Amino acid sequence: MPVLLTPLALAAVIAAPAQAQDPVPLSPELQAMLDAAMASGNEGEVNTIVKYAKQLRLVSAEQLAKIADDWKAARAEAATRRLREAEFFELVKGRAQIGGFATTGNSQNIGVTGTLDLTREGLAWRHKLRLQADYQESFNVTTREHYLAAYEPNYKVNDRLYVYGAAQYESDRFFGYNHRISNSVGAGYTAVRSGDLTLNLELGPAFRYTDFTDDSVERNFAARGSVDLDWRLSSAVSINHDTSAYLQSANSTVASTSALNAKLFGPFSAQLSYAIQFESMPPVGRQTLDTTTRAALVVDF
Repeated sequence: MPVLLTPLALAAVIAAPAQAQDPVPLSPELQAMLDAAMASGNEGEVNTIVKYAKQLRLVSAEQLAKIADDWKAARAEAATRRLREAEFFELVKGRAQIGGFATTGNSQNIGVTGTLDLTREGLAWRHKLRLQADYQESFNVTTREHYLAAYEPNYKVNDRLYVYGAAQYESDRFFGYNHRISNSVGAGYTAVRSGDLTLNLELGPAFRYTDFTDDSVERNFAARGSVDLDWRLSSAVSINHDTSAYLQSANSTVASTSALNAKLFGPFSAQLSYAIQFESMPPVGRQTLDTTTRAALVVDF
């Protein structure tokens, strides 16, 4: 005779939690792949393994995803703690370049170039400093002399949006100005951020002061925009592209630099870059376009 359940007993059976199943262990091969990807510190590779494990509907895919999520969470927590507790100069990273260049436009020569980039990536603030110099002499006569100093602090509103300030000093008498000072504030946004590709966009108002070589002076409000693209093609090769523009009723400026980097050994790499600078209304006798091709030895520290 079948046993009849009372309404109370039936409700208890329905409400009883299902017995938790033991996680499906990973195969030795899959475990080795995941361990190697995590040891490399590359989240993109870890995500790829999880992605294809799910597409193949492996019985251990959920366990694999949980291990990966726990690993990424632990990394993020450790990184946040490091940023919060670090001294100011502990987070400063640098890149120095020295090499030669060839120019066309207002000057057609070869010479030497040097660049120093410093970046500090903090929890709420990012600081970027760039110093650059190009210099050329021919028969004891200076034929190219370009100096640049730029500082940009960023305040991170969230993981993609930030507020920036930018101050830049330039001197290039072969382009027609002794001194040019540009100041800007605005908003920046990380439009793309994957394992190997980062794209930052910035836009804001600016003010420029220019002291030309013909003794004239300009003071203008402008609109500033920039595009910063970093793309790592492999562990040894990367591409960088930076474009900035100051648009105003008087002389507008657009500067663009594309660079190909190839890692050599240790902190050393080789870089080949091509830079374009366009001035819409240069002084009389000056060309609107300058190009600079640079080959440099780069050291990261």
